[in-house]
Amino acid sequence: MARYELLNNVSHKDLRVATGFGPQFGDDVGMVRAFPSEFAELQREYSIFLRKDPGTGEWQSVVLLGFEQRENLFLQDGRWNAAYLPGAAAKGPFLIGFQEQRIDGELRKEAVMHVDLDHPRVNFAAGEPVFLPQGGNSPYLEHVAGVLRGIRDGSEFGSGMFAALDAMGLIQPVNLDVQLDDRHRVGVNGLHGIDREKLAALDGNALFELNRSGYLEGAYLILASLHNMRRLMAEKQRRLRAQDAAMPHGGN
Repeated sequence: MARYELLNNVSHKDLRVATGFGPQFGDDVGMVRAFPSEFAELQREYSIFLRKDPGTGEWQSVVLLGFEQRENLFLQDGRWNAAYLPGAAAKGPFLIGFQEQRIDGELRKEAVMHVDLDHPRVNFAAGEPVFLPQGGNSPYLEHVAGVLRGIRDGSEFGSGMFAALDAMGLIQPVNLDVQLDDRHRVGVNGLHGIDREKLAALDGNALFELNRSGYLEGAYLILASLHNMRRLMAEKQRRLRAQDAAMPHGGN
């Protein structure tokens, strides 16, 4: 269970965050949330899909990391093998919450940062310091704050974007059923993508509205990202070969 507290430089002055990667930090996941604010970076290395949130039923975007629930093919020897780290992974144990504050005589909801003290990355001995000795934010915390702002803005933008794409009938199921070799077949259920043909067939007014809203670029970035499936499949095949080579002679 998460144990969130409002972050401050008194209670958490000695807080540190481990920044390595591995199953011990919860990085062994087959997919993570993605946000339109980072699509341009993500589409260079990851495949972006849509799925419905199991709790709310609303559309959300994700990047695929592996073909099984606990498989992250970007993890290797404590490293994340990609030039860009998805914001959902980069934010670590932090999230943005809201707190009512009186500003200029009126109550406003202001964004504030919280930290999960039970997160496996959190400790008081090793890792990146959250605060400087004098009490100011460390460079690491400033970076995380920027990541969280991107997540907040991207989440709000994505809600409108996915609703618009759905209303135009542009979201379609993706049949992700891949034969890797003569013995291994993998599949992932519940993923959706953009219908390229329907997008190309939209009339001028619909395209204008998508472009004016900033949604058209996101749709094309999702489509462009799918070429990264070849990389993911190749890494899965490489690991399967290594696994077979490590088995005792005559093993199944």
